[in-house]
Amino acid sequence: MKKSNVFLLAAVIAMSAVSCKKDDVDEHEQPKITRGLYVLNEGLFNQNNTTLTFYNTSTNTTSTDIFATANGSGLGDTGNDLIIYGSKIYIVMNGSSYVQVSSAATAKSLQKIEFKNNSGAPRLPRYALPYKNKVLVSSYDGTVAVIDTNSLQVEKFITVGANPEMMAIAGDKLFVSNSGGFNNVPDSTVSLVDLVTMTETRKIVVGVNPGGITADEAGNVYVACTGNYGTIKPSIVKFNSTTGAIIKKADTTVGKIRFYDGQLFVTGGYLGSNTVRVLNTTDFKQASENFVTDGTVIVSPYGLTIDNSTGEVFVTDAKNYISSGEVFCFDKTGKKKYSFSVSPGVNPNSVAIWKE
Repeated sequence: MKKSNVFLLAAVIAMSAVSCKKDDVDEHEQPKITRGLYVLNEGLFNQNNTTLTFYNTSTNTTSTDIFATANGSGLGDTGNDLIIYGSKIYIVMNGSSYVQVSSAATAKSLQKIEFKNNSGAPRLPRYALPYKNKVLVSSYDGTVAVIDTNSLQVEKFITVGANPEMMAIAGDKLFVSNSGGFNNVPDSTVSLVDLVTMTETRKIVVGVNPGGITADEAGNVYVACTGNYGTIKPSIVKFNSTTGAIIKKADTTVGKIRFYDGQLFVTGGYLGSNTVRVLNTTDFKQASENFVTDGTVIVSPYGLTIDNSTGEVFVTDAKNYISSGEVFCFDKTGKKKYSFSVSPGVNPNSVAIWKE
């Protein structure tokens, strides 16, 4: 069982400890959606309490669950990822096994794309990535779906490795981390998918239980390997996207990983430190042990998003994984600009920036 599932099961047992606070906006009032942040709160496993928070950066107000307010119903179980592409929001619902497509301007539903195979079994979608009028979605059944952003239909399911997780794009190539998280022995590969033919062309062996992944402008790919939670330690691996050759490997614990401005921003994951570190891309040495420079305390860094146009870094804090979380915005020097609670949302994991 993957470590994340262990925490989710623990969260179910401790459900009674969840505390809630009133939101800044009346939940029955549909707020005006202008420039701001959408935050996906995955909730607790099997509790059907995923919520979508909207934070208006002009008025500094928070809408508790803008999806439920706009549509009259909740999202369901275990929202795993959230992206904005064009004028649409794509919400990946792992437990409920579908992708919700909504208008970014209103949060109203445009399409609910069910993720089930021909036998009706759930595919369990995990992460989404935009590419040339398509949205690519990894699923635990060993596939990557290709969604057309105009028809909002799945055009193809690409077969990759076991239990794929996060993805990265370098040029016309998609790299998919195959965790093998449901297997007795985890996977150790990254699938290379040709985005012209939309087919897997090879697998690159990187390390045990790959998850977080990112790419730089020079065509290098960086992947975080979690190990087996015991005898095999976590590591970070750098390889060439053209040849697949391993360039560098180092033992360190990494959860989420993002490339920005020539450096790697990483969270510690479940087994690492509770800081956001900055790593050098050549030798993985710490350019900064803690990106946060003003003493702001983050209890459990869970999600990591960077606005490439401003350099703002958004870190979601899951706290104790059962009570309401918080979102922090830092400037590029690591100083806090603002923060807000996602109450009663639990386990905020993804931030998407909406610029009207």
